[in-house]
Amino acid sequence: IAGLELEMPGPSDQNAKRIVNAVKAGELEESKLDTCVERILKVIYSYVEHRDPNAVFDRDADHIIATNMETECAVLLQNNGILPVSPDRKVCYIGEFAEKPRYQGGGSSHINSSKVTSALDSAKAKGRNVTYVRGFSSTEDLVENDEIAKATKAAQEAEIAIIFAGLPDRFESEGYDRKTMALPECQLKMIQEVVKVQPNTVVVLHNGSPVECPWADQVSAILEMYLGGQGVGEATDQLLYGEANPSGHLAETFPYKLEDNPSYLNFPGDGKTVDYAEGIYVGYRYYDKKKMPVRWAFGHGLSYTSFAMSNIRVDQNTLDDDGKVTVSVDVTNQGKVAGKEVVQLYIKDKNGTLDRPEKELKGFEKVSLNPGETKTVSLCIDARALSYYSESLQDWFAPSGTYELLIGDSSDNILQCTEISFSTRKVLPLLIDRTTTIGELLADERTAPCIREIMSNDHSGFLGANEKDDSPEKAVSNEMLAAMVNGLPIKSMASFGIISGDEIDSVVEKLKACVK
Repeated sequence: IAGLELEMPGPSDQNAKRIVNAVKAGELEESKLDTCVERILKVIYSYVEHRDPNAVFDRDADHIIATNMETECAVLLQNNGILPVSPDRKVCYIGEFAEKPRYQGGGSSHINSSKVTSALDSAKAKGRNVTYVRGFSSTEDLVENDEIAKATKAAQEAEIAIIFAGLPDRFESEGYDRKTMALPECQLKMIQEVVKVQPNTVVVLHNGSPVECPWADQVSAILEMYLGGQGVGEATDQLLYGEANPSGHLAETFPYKLEDNPSYLNFPGDGKTVDYAEGIYVGYRYYDKKKMPVRWAFGHGLSYTSFAMSNIRVDQNTLDDDGKVTVSVDVTNQGKVAGKEVVQLYIKDKNGTLDRPEKELKGFEKVSLNPGETKTVSLCIDARALSYYSESLQDWFAPSGTYELLIGDSSDNILQCTEISFSTRKVLPLLIDRTTTIGELLADERTAPCIREIMSNDHSGFLGANEKDDSPEKAVSNEMLAAMVNGLPIKSMASFGIISGDEIDSVVEKLKACVK
C-alpha cells in the first residue's frame, strides 16, 4: 500500500489493555506478568550498570571505526594485477551504487546512520582522476540505452572502468525469499557492453548474499564489499587505491549458478512445509562431498601480497576426551607490501564414520605481516572439535581413531596437513534387535567377538571371505561376499543356514548381554 510505513511488531495499546484485563479477571497470574517485566528490566539495568560514564560519544570517530572495519571485511575475489589502482590513472566510475551505495540490509535492519560516504565522494575528496556515469539505477532494474552509450564512451576514454554493481533493496530483504541469484538485467547488460570496449574493467559488488557471476572471466578484478555499513564508500576507495590491503575471506560459498545450491530441489516447498533434506550438507560441506566446482569457495580471499604456509606441527600427536592439542604453522609474507592472511584449520575424520563431511572448519586466525616477515600461528583443539552430535548418545561424540588436521587459506586450498590419534571413553549405544546387521555387530568391539564366534559354526561359506587367495577372481568374490554379509540382518542368518530359526531370539539376547 503506497505511503504505508512498515515496522516490526511491537507493543500496542490494545494488547496492553488485554493483559491488564486478564490480570484483573484472574485469567493471568500477576506473578507471571512480573516475571516477564523483570526480564526486560534486567536488560535495561545491565546496560545502565555497565555503561562507562567517561565514554565519549564521537560520531566522527565512530565513522572512522566503521570504515576500518569494512576494509578488514571486504573480500578481493579475483585480480589479474589491475588492483590497486595507481592514483595517476584515468578511471571511470559506472553505476549509481558509486554515488548511492547500498550499505545495509532491507526491512527492519534499516537504521538512520549519522553519515554515509560514497566511493565517488571519497574519490572527489582525495582528488582522484575519476569521471562518473550513472549507468543504471541503484533501486530499479531498468535498461537505459542512453546511459549504456554514455558509460561505454566514458569507459573507452578511460584507462580503467570500475562498475559498481549489486542488489537493490527490493531484490533481497527479510520477509521474502530470493527467486534468483542473478544481478539485475540492467547491470548484466552494462557489464557486457563495457567489457567490449575496456579490457581493464573492475566490478565492485554491493550485496548481502552471493550472486551469480557469469561475467567473472571477462573482467580484470572483482571486489566484494557486501553491505559494508556507513563507511563503505571510504573503505572502497582505500581498497581500490591500495591505501588498505584486502584481507577478508568468504564466510559462504559462491556457486556458479542457483541450481548448484544443496537446497535447490527442496526449496521453497509447497507453501506450508519445507523438507530440509540437505541436513548437515550445506555450504562447503555439500560442495566438498559432491566434489562440485564452485565460483569461489568458502574461506576464499585474495590480497595485494602473497603468503606461504609451512612447517605444520602439533605439540602432541595424541588426544583424549580431556586433553588439548595445539597445531602451529609458520606464515610468511612473500610480497612487497604489508598484508593480513587468514589461517584456517579444518579437520577430517579418517575413520570411515558414516555421514560425516569431508572436512569441517574448526578454527581460524588473521595474522598481520610485513614484507618478508614470518610469524607462527597456533590454534588449539579438543575432543569437541573432532565430534559430531549423536542423537542416540544425546551428546557430542568422536570415534577413536585417526584425524587429519588441514591448514589452508580457503576450504579448497589446503596447504599443510598432519595427523593425530584420538581415543575416547565414550561408547555409542547399540540397539540390538532382529534387524541389526552383522556389519554393525562386527564394527562394535563389544559384539564383534560374539558374532564371530556364532558365525564360526557356519559351514555355508560366508567365512570364506576372510580366506587368503591372491587370484583376482577370488578377490572379487570375497569382496562381494563380505559386502553381502555386512548388510545381513540377524533374522536373515537363519535363511542362509548360519543359525536355525529357533535360535534367532537367543542370539539377539546373547548379543544384548554383550553391550549391557
